[in-house]
Amino acid sequence: MTRLTVAVRDTAARIDAATPAHRDRAVDALRAFAVLGVVLGHWLVTALVADGRSLRTASPLQDMPWLAPVSWAFQTLAVFFLVGGHVATRSYASARERGTPYRRWLRARLARLFGPVVAVLTLWTVVTLALLLSDADYGTVRTLVKLALSPMWFLLVFAALTAATPLVARLHPLWPLAVVLHVDVLRFGLGAADGLGWLNLAAGWLVPYTLGAAWTRGELEGRRSGWVLLGGGTAATAALVAWAGYPAAMVGVPGAEVSNLNPPTLAAVTFGLAQCGLALLLRDRLRHAMRSPVAWAAVALVNLSAMTVFLWHQTALMATTAALLPAGPLPGLHTVPDGLGWVAARLPWLIVFVLALAVCGAAFRTWERGGGRRRVRPSKVVRAHHPVTERAPHV
Repeated sequence: MTRLTVAVRDTAARIDAATPAHRDRAVDALRAFAVLGVVLGHWLVTALVADGRSLRTASPLQDMPWLAPVSWAFQTLAVFFLVGGHVATRSYASARERGTPYRRWLRARLARLFGPVVAVLTLWTVVTLALLLSDADYGTVRTLVKLALSPMWFLLVFAALTAATPLVARLHPLWPLAVVLHVDVLRFGLGAADGLGWLNLAAGWLVPYTLGAAWTRGELEGRRSGWVLLGGGTAATAALVAWAGYPAAMVGVPGAEVSNLNPPTLAAVTFGLAQCGLALLLRDRLRHAMRSPVAWAAVALVNLSAMTVFLWHQTALMATTAALLPAGPLPGLHTVPDGLGWVAARLPWLIVFVLALAVCGAAFRTWERGGGRRRVRPSKVVRAHHPVTERAPHV
């Protein structure tokens, strides 16, 4: 056994021992998988194509639409909102029991979200000014800034839903689902303005968020609810794609007339219901898997740096692409994603993106947990939560 193996196992054992016995590790596992799914999805379907002095975005789904199932595996935002709704409603219930005012509770929750944002905005403000002053192609600058700041829409929606937690804690998911349905009927069936679709930005993600609240209330404990969501969501999504003309890809595709994600459509929401159902069905298996100290330590580390990973993964992709531009058009990095050759060439680049993201993480992880500059150890993070039970929510 090597020293590295021993060190990993010792660290994992310490993290495992520091975790409260009643902590629901499945919640952390689902959050980690959701974050990593989004990151890998972006790295696989987002290409920066070198075109002379400029860079433009492209997607393999443009020329290979039959790769749409890739988006089904990696578009995991619904699971993130499911977990977010569960954790937020549980946290708010605990705060009320302790007599913590809503304002103080909300300030603490939002600090965790927006603390790391300061570093992203600061760096990209400097980079944008430097590029514009150096007479870089305006289209390239716009492309880079748009990609770097694209995760911000998620944070704004999540922050709004977090602030509304006391109001939506007992809202039935069918109500926001009905809003999404009516918006899509008006847009696609009756020719209403496309701008109406932006109502779904809140209503669409409110559906899994309120499912998370139902989880907190103990209404989704049986496997029946998971099977109903998985079966019903899958059937509805298949019908919408096959007969209602919705795109099969669950992510945005450059040049496509309709995007399932921007803003969310009914198909994206029903697909999210299926994902939430699968997540609920996997809870017991995840709890069992997380008994392994090594597996749990990996999940704890991802959760520790979740915001850093989410906010900086696009920067890691762009930094790698830009830094290697002088080497010429490299397959899978700068070339047009128009065939399986590009896919095969792209996969090794994922390792480079991970390394670049690790550099970003090392530089900016101190902004995690509300923007503090003090280093936070994984063992302290897992100890920071009081023991929880399924029926008596405390965090």
